[in-house]
Amino acid sequence: MNAVVARLDAYERLLRLDKPIGALLLLWPTLWGVWLASNGKPPWQVLWIFVLGTFVTRSAGCAVNDWADRGFDAHVARTRERPLAAGVIRPWEALAIAAILALGGFGLVLKLNRLAMYYSFAALAIAIVYPFLKRVFWMPQAFLGIAFGFGIPMAFAAIRNEVPPLAWLLVLANIFWTIAYDTEYAMVDRDDDVRIGMRTSAIFFGRYDVTAVMLCYVLFIVTMGAIGEWQHYRTPYFIGLAAAGVIALLHYTYIRDRSRDGSFRAFRHNNWVGFVVFAGIVADRTDWHGLIARWHA
Repeated sequence: MNAVVARLDAYERLLRLDKPIGALLLLWPTLWGVWLASNGKPPWQVLWIFVLGTFVTRSAGCAVNDWADRGFDAHVARTRERPLAAGVIRPWEALAIAAILALGGFGLVLKLNRLAMYYSFAALAIAIVYPFLKRVFWMPQAFLGIAFGFGIPMAFAAIRNEVPPLAWLLVLANIFWTIAYDTEYAMVDRDDDVRIGMRTSAIFFGRYDVTAVMLCYVLFIVTMGAIGEWQHYRTPYFIGLAAAGVIALLHYTYIRDRSRDGSFRAFRHNNWVGFVVFAGIVADRTDWHGLIARWHA
């Protein structure tokens, strides 16, 4: 029984079920897309498919990522206890689990329309390529922004059966946000990554890393603000963006000394950035007059 429990615990850690922050950072932009594509009235079946698909996709991505990095993770303080790096799980097990989850995710996509299905193939390709970019590309965080934002065009495809410029501008905003928070994440491992020859934005930006993070937050807020002006969104939307800006300023106090603990704290705290932006979108797209009328009816 103890062996079974230990194996299940190893699988849980492989899929990061004990660390939901990654799934949440993938979920928030997906929900932005779902809400804006549906003008605040998402079909409930579509909503649950995207929510469940987010967690399935993220878990599969973690398994692939750990398989790709199994030779590197053992040399990094933060990741050396991951199941693959520690030899608790065999490489083929990780790939098998990733394949099963990918098939499960595809089963969900089959309930959507054909255009969303086509976009799901692109999303899968992006998820597979990403783990290997850290060996050859100095800005893998930008590619991660595409991967973590691809739920946006998929949401528009599923709900509107088209992917308008609005969707791609949201992806661009998400890329800026992802570079900001994943650079904070990369700052935690910078010394180890330099030693083993990995490429990250934290290394690329060098002594300007803190400045680059804050600039990316600014670009994220400005891009989202421009989208709001273009689409004539209302005050709640911009209140959400203002709250995200305040949180980003708080992150500066966490990362300015470049400590591992502060950088990791800032990274984890980005869940609240995504949440307040989503809350602003929901409040903006809600028909409050209609709700009040129905309440008093």
